[in-house]
Amino acid sequence: MAKSTNKTQTKTGVEQILNRQVANLNVMYVKIHNYHWYVTGPNFFSLHVKFEELYNAVTLQMDEIAERLLTIKGSPAATMKEYLELASIQEAAGGEDTKTMVQNIIEDFATLSEEYAEGIEAADEAGDQPTADMLTGFQADLEKHMWMLRSYLA
Repeated sequence: MAKSTNKTQTKTGVEQILNRQVANLNVMYVKIHNYHWYVTGPNFFSLHVKFEELYNAVTLQMDEIAERLLTIKGSPAATMKEYLELASIQEAAGGEDTKTMVQNIIEDFATLSEEYAEGIEAADEAGDQPTADMLTGFQADLEKHMWMLRSYLA
């Protein structure tokens, strides 16, 4: 019986971690859109396109995580109020220069990657291999994006 309670508590932990990521990814979506719309200067064309690629990638991850929550009988956060309360990622301040925009995305993706690692561990403990696998794939995607963005800044 104690094992069942432990699994239930672990499942609840997985749901909380996934909901934080739904919130983070929605904040990232808005943040990267801000950067997409307000980027200026000699790198406008390359960054405008890259930011669109990134907000589309973030959207796909957010949707898949929300649908995974529903699959495991969880309830994904679905309001701006919830996103801002749950997120560990901060909104764009506005007025960032291009270097700061790229650096902020790298830092935010690093935060997501670290939190995905926590989610992978929690999912493994709950015996939820599909969630662990999903987050592992997303973590690899983020690592590639961070490598490319760091190379851009080099």
